[in-house]
Amino acid sequence: MQYGEAMLDRQQLETLGAVIEHGSFESAARALHVSHGAVSQRIRALEESLSAVLLFREIPVVPTRAGEAVLKHVKQLRLLEQETVQRVSPPGSPRARVQIAIAVNADSLTTWFEPVAWQLTREANIALEVFVDDQDHTYALLARGDVIGCVSTKRRTKPSVSFAEELLGTMHYHCVASPSFARQHFANGLKLPAAVSAPAVLFNRKDRLHDVFLTNLFGVEIAEYVRHYVPSPHSLLAAICEGVGYGLVPQYQCAPLVEASQLTALAPQRTVAVDLYWYHWREEPPLAAAITRTVIEQAKLRLDAVP
Repeated sequence: MQYGEAMLDRQQLETLGAVIEHGSFESAARALHVSHGAVSQRIRALEESLSAVLLFREIPVVPTRAGEAVLKHVKQLRLLEQETVQRVSPPGSPRARVQIAIAVNADSLTTWFEPVAWQLTREANIALEVFVDDQDHTYALLARGDVIGCVSTKRRTKPSVSFAEELLGTMHYHCVASPSFARQHFANGLKLPAAVSAPAVLFNRKDRLHDVFLTNLFGVEIAEYVRHYVPSPHSLLAAICEGVGYGLVPQYQCAPLVEASQLTALAPQRTVAVDLYWYHWREEPPLAAAITRTVIEQAKLRLDAVP
């Protein structure tokens, strides 16, 4: 930018944020209490000032790669502004909590991350929003600007200019069943025909852990087997305990039940190890950087170290 050129217009930036967050120009107009035409005009002016298309005009509206970069800028501006207000407020004055959003896979939230989340709310003056998605898909929420950081299993093949990657540790998954289910379906051990015909319990259609386990165990990819989908870690474990099916459960959850003979480990030596990463903005405002430090410190205490 040449000296003397206008800076980015904050009103236009906030309008872009509203369009992406609400999914349409019409919804953004209602949220901002302006006309649809005013929203369109602001977005067009912002795109012209940047010489870049920022939005795919679809339903819902989604940002282009350039739009994602600008949305990240909008989120950081909001966060810096809220932090600044907190710092300059007189001692003893009411302090509004800073709205922070992070993304976590469901198994992490149910096991090791839940106490970390509560610690964040106690130690920082924040209002926390936790997005939950499959561990391979949380990164998209960060790239879109919805969150300031995410727990993901998907290691990026190319380093990102915008985001940094921190290896947190490993979660181990065991294949387990209720003792009665194991006797009924696996009396001769976990063999391929029984593994295909006995119902498996998976988290949702994005869940690939069971596929990985069967491939590692039998040496071939198995596309067809009976599946139940239960999109809650607590309910998935309950379904297995009730004899609905067999499935992959984090060691953190199933180890006490196996020890108490309430669950049977079907292949004790064949666990699925899932490495977890924390992705965050490479250039973080102070509050976001403090959250990153807490997540990394607590993960190293609660997760298995990567060999």
